[in-house]
Amino acid sequence: MKILVTNCGSSSLKYQLIDMDGEKTLAKGLCERIGVDGHFVGKTFDGRKTENNNILHNHTEAFMEVKKALTEGETKVIDSLDEVDAIGHRIVQGGALFNDSVLVTDEVKEGIRSLIDLAPLHNAAHLQGIDACQAVFGPDVPEVVVFDNAFHSTMPPKAYIFPVPYEYYEKYKVRRYGFHGTSHRYVAKRLAEIWGTSLEGKKVIVAHIGNGSSLSAIKDGKVIDTTMGITPLDGFIMGSRCGGVDPSAITYIQAKEGLSPAETDQMMNKKSGLLGISGVSSDMRDVEIAAAEGNERAQLALDIMYYQVTKYIGAFVAALGGVDAICFTAGVGENGPEFREGICDNLEYLGVKIDKEVNKCRGKEVKLSTPDSKVEVWVIPTNEELMIARDTKEIVEKL
Repeated sequence: MKILVTNCGSSSLKYQLIDMDGEKTLAKGLCERIGVDGHFVGKTFDGRKTENNNILHNHTEAFMEVKKALTEGETKVIDSLDEVDAIGHRIVQGGALFNDSVLVTDEVKEGIRSLIDLAPLHNAAHLQGIDACQAVFGPDVPEVVVFDNAFHSTMPPKAYIFPVPYEYYEKYKVRRYGFHGTSHRYVAKRLAEIWGTSLEGKKVIVAHIGNGSSLSAIKDGKVIDTTMGITPLDGFIMGSRCGGVDPSAITYIQAKEGLSPAETDQMMNKKSGLLGISGVSSDMRDVEIAAAEGNERAQLALDIMYYQVTKYIGAFVAALGGVDAICFTAGVGENGPEFREGICDNLEYLGVKIDKEVNKCRGKEVKLSTPDSKVEVWVIPTNEELMIARDTKEIVEKL
């Protein structure tokens, strides 16, 4: 079975074609600047590449570029779209409506549409992607949607209810949802495979650290808490997001600067975090270089990052009543040995010990903790696309 996995943004389309016989990625690529001008790059498993700047007015035209890359020219990996058995879509916000991946129907699309207010940029773009995909591939190819917050739906009310007037939860479903759930689920599942057992009786913290970052506390294989909230803004400092901040500080800045709600949102999401503190970049690598060169604000940004991540891990250890394993994943988690060492040094009080030579690895699945460490520490590269493909395969095979 060959499954096309897609992730549509308001002006972008990422894709992977995965052959589920061996779970091998045949091709992948990115359409960007959709509706602006257009840029497309596609690659195959054996290194062939195509790239162009064809104008992309909408997502339907973007999917036509994907079709060409998959079936024509130097990057051809299939003879026709008939070889694509199913399509899996990443959806950021499923709210409280969707706790599992589901087959796309008109009712499901309306449900996603009803949640646009909770994720206006993401969910609207996902719907455009679903409609465009159906236009190019036809109505007979089954499509599945996989929700980014679904894995976190096991949180108890004490973890997901915000202590604001309860009527806002009743009226508008204002609550903690959490994100990166597909990544957290993949890493937790992979850890269970490594251990050769279920996660029953286990306490695990997954640290998805990238430009956007979140932690999850997983007990008996189920999430009991996570750092992101109703949007991906909550939690700790990120690339350009502020994370959790005293709300009164935000309203104070808003009043002093005369910012509109949209401008305030832009400030918190795009101008804060590592970028806002360092004044250098939202990219951890750039901030680390600047700090090494003596930039005090860059060093402060790193200090805040290490402190806040350590603090949240400590909080989640308390929530779990202990911890058996801590798993690092995503861009910084997988490729940032300095970051991992800094966090683990802060966790020595838990009995965490890592092999600092082993920790120099980048992008590899590896156990970092030493034999005498009281907590296992792992790097497990995430694979959200494979998780989406697996869900899609499972649902389609039941049709």
